[in-house]
Amino acid sequence: MFDPALLRTFLAVAETKNFTRAAAQLGLSQPTVSQQIRRLEEAAGRWLVVRDTRAVRLTDNGDAMAGFARTILAAHASAESYFTGSAMSGRLRFGAADDLAMTQLPRILRHFRQGNPQLNLELTVNQSGPLYRRLKAGAIDLIFIKMHPGQNEGKLVRTDSMVWVGLERTTIEPGQPVPLIAYQDPSLSRQLAIDALEAAGRTWRITCSTREVNGVLAAVRAGLGVAVFPRSLIPSDLVMLSNRLELPTLGGVDFTLLANPLAAAGPVEALSSAIMDRSLA
Repeated sequence: MFDPALLRTFLAVAETKNFTRAAAQLGLSQPTVSQQIRRLEEAAGRWLVVRDTRAVRLTDNGDAMAGFARTILAAHASAESYFTGSAMSGRLRFGAADDLAMTQLPRILRHFRQGNPQLNLELTVNQSGPLYRRLKAGAIDLIFIKMHPGQNEGKLVRTDSMVWVGLERTTIEPGQPVPLIAYQDPSLSRQLAIDALEAAGRTWRITCSTREVNGVLAAVRAGLGVAVFPRSLIPSDLVMLSNRLELPTLGGVDFTLLANPLAAAGPVEALSSAIMDRSLA
């Protein structure tokens, strides 16, 4: 019923929220993208996209179509691979921010490897900043990292809020510096914490600086101070302190997939779809 080419164009518009950027991503003209979206809307019999002079957004039916489109395209790719005997092979260099390993990502990667035994998946775990630089240098094919909200780059998996985290018994005496456990600079969560504290007029001191999420967690569990985490990634033995210690609001964070345009499209799209289609809470 729905032409896969139209669905791919629709997903590009849904992900970029911009017809011009979607056209550039697909290698098409902007009028062609607009025409293909109209054809998909005619096939669906529903409005999928709302356009105005400032932005492009999906309707409720458009949000539903985006989910169906990913499922249809994934099934289409699987069927094509099955009947042509062209199982994916080669190498896929994938990088993930270390704290995102606390989501269901390991299970997703395990299932992906089981379904693609001829594909050599190489995993790099690091902080978001170094992974982004490696992607831009062409040393990696696909990364799953944290980014500041609204950067309109890559594929947004979901948005989360950043919060202060610590032990249940954590206290900070009035007028005392906030004991901060943080990643080594440069780090998105470190910068968010420092910027928020300084904007609120709060003094702070680094009590632990580490490169890995396990180091942050070990320091928090040892009672050395407070740390900043995405709300959905708070371990069960720690608590959110944002509303208890009069700590400043930190804002949000985007969990984002970014691909190397020179990488093999098939493996990159397959793993991206596997991550997009599953909950990462």
